[in-house]
Amino acid sequence: MSTRSALAAHLAVSAVALAAALLLVGCANPGPAHTPLAQTTPAAAGLTAATTDVVATSQWWKALGDEQLNTLIDTALQGNPSLAVSRARLEQAVALSQVREAANGPQATLGVDATRQRYTANGLVPAPIAGNTYNSGTVQATLSWSPDFFGQHAAELQAALGQARAAQADAAAAANTLAAQVGRSYVALARLVAQRDVAQRALEQREEQRKLTQERTAAGLDSQVELTQAQAAVPDARTQIEALDEQITLGRRQLAVLTGQAPDALPQLTPRLTALQPTAVPEVLGADLLGRRPDVVAARWRVEAATQGVNSARSEFYPNINIGAFIGLNSLGLDRLFNGSSRQMGVTPALRLPIFDGGRLRAQLGGRAAELDAAIAQYNGAVLDAVKEAGDAVASIQSLTRQQALQDEAVASAEKAYRFAQERYRAGLGNYLVVLSTESQVLAQRRLAVDLRARQLDTRLVLMKALGGGWTDDTAVLHTAAAH
Repeated sequence: MSTRSALAAHLAVSAVALAAALLLVGCANPGPAHTPLAQTTPAAAGLTAATTDVVATSQWWKALGDEQLNTLIDTALQGNPSLAVSRARLEQAVALSQVREAANGPQATLGVDATRQRYTANGLVPAPIAGNTYNSGTVQATLSWSPDFFGQHAAELQAALGQARAAQADAAAAANTLAAQVGRSYVALARLVAQRDVAQRALEQREEQRKLTQERTAAGLDSQVELTQAQAAVPDARTQIEALDEQITLGRRQLAVLTGQAPDALPQLTPRLTALQPTAVPEVLGADLLGRRPDVVAARWRVEAATQGVNSARSEFYPNINIGAFIGLNSLGLDRLFNGSSRQMGVTPALRLPIFDGGRLRAQLGGRAAELDAAIAQYNGAVLDAVKEAGDAVASIQSLTRQQALQDEAVASAEKAYRFAQERYRAGLGNYLVVLSTESQVLAQRRLAVDLRARQLDTRLVLMKALGGGWTDDTAVLHTAAAH
């Protein structure tokens, strides 16, 4: 071997060694690994390892036993605009995950181009082409593929799927919230209707009291003071009824809009508290609560998506390899385009290695790490909110049960006093004004009883929502749906 050949071989080996060294140590340094925030555990949130003993079922509102309410919630779940927005966001997230999955595979394109061009006589193209007009054409197939040696594509796909799964859980959470809103609005309207019934009886009682006071004043048994007070009580009672009528109208309009209808679509809706049956209450909140809450599951998937975002950003520090190839036909003059001599082909492997871009990549990685911490913090907050919401509802229901027992005693005492007053009046031993005054106490207790029953029903609706509304986590199957 000559000295020149030996020198060339030595230079070639040195070049390969230098390239290998650059490949191994020339990448931008990602810096120290980031330790993400700790995720809260069910035990830390106060949940037991046991299973929640009462779980909301699908279409949980039907347990209340009111067909009118069932129809309203079904209508809302089909036509409410906000729920349609949630579903559209889910479809968008699924589509984006499908785009990401398709982009990770081999890409093939076919291009056909035709050009008619006059070439300048004073340019780089020589005669006889220069100064003349020619047709040219190209028919070319291109294939490209970027192997996922460092997991970047897989991380990007999992991040997109995580966002799609979160959107799917968000849609379920929106449906659960909407059903609870309709139910609570329905109970609130039923409370107003029941209060109006009590107010109507109060008006009748005050009119009877005014009439009796007039008779007693004419007989000299009462003064104008008593008569004036009795007369003033009548318009006051009518004002209370008018205020309740206003609230009933607004409640009907709110329910109509919640169900996706025109505001005046439910002018005759008159729900009754007595038609609604209280649902069961759990004594234990288990760790399974977190898997039944779509909002918590959505937050968990966002943590997963953010984790994959960090992995994708870290993979940016490694080489990016792309393999491409093309084959086709090209000619100056369309009459020769399909001649065998017009064929062209080639292979275009490419390697991209970040060397002096470490600052930008580290900043990008730091941003993704911050997004992960934010997602974990939001998840921790969602867990605590879920446990608090369910626990508060259980505690309120238990307290309302005790209040109901005391309220029953108060109603029984008021009604007993009312019966005694009636009996004394019939026996000629008492004044009818005493009867009316005693009935006022009964009406006051009935108002409290209406409010208490409405609160019991409303709190149970809150509890059903807090227990997940009967939702079953189906987000894990989204990958199969996206693949097709």
